[in-house]
Amino acid sequence: MDWTSPASLAAIAMGYLLGSIPFGLVLTRLAGHGDVRAIGSGNIGATNVLRTGNKALAALTLILDAAKGGFAIWLARHFAPDAALIAGFAAVLGHNFPVWLGFKGGKGVATTLGALAVAAWPVGVFAAATWLVVALIFRYSSLAAIVGLAAAPFYAYWLGDMAVTIFAAALAVLAIIRHHANIERLFKGTEPRIGSRKKAESGAPTPPVA
Repeated sequence: MDWTSPASLAAIAMGYLLGSIPFGLVLTRLAGHGDVRAIGSGNIGATNVLRTGNKALAALTLILDAAKGGFAIWLARHFAPDAALIAGFAAVLGHNFPVWLGFKGGKGVATTLGALAVAAWPVGVFAAATWLVVALIFRYSSLAAIVGLAAAPFYAYWLGDMAVTIFAAALAVLAIIRHHANIERLFKGTEPRIGSRKKAESGAPTPPVA
């Protein structure tokens, strides 16, 4: 496996550039909501977009952010299959640290789930289902994201796919690092619950912290 070949380097660069497209920021500006970074958590992901009150916009952001991770892997498989998973990881890095925004992006949960779904769809489905169950029980979107992504490498290992296991484990570590402030608030008991005033008013689980 040569990750330094021109095709592999192109796949990694493509993944990063795809991931760095700040759909949440672009969509909220196009919809007339201004800069999403100026509200709520300041995040560019779907959870913060939901704080504009536009649920359709938040859902579209979630779908597009997830699609970035999945499309990076799908596309890389066509010209640099050995680097496909690295391209997916690069897409998550692009979302988290977009060059266009001074490397200040989101937390990568939706993009990670999209990448996992294309890398090995059962892993993506199980991780998303874990997020949903934890969110419904404990009412913390951040906790649900952390648990869901931390469980992903175990699902991949159970399925016998070592490459995806390593991929999922790397993504889980990255997600935990990105959620360090949420983890601190969870321990302090100050993390907002799903359905709080800053979250969706419907009380339904909000999109993964992205």
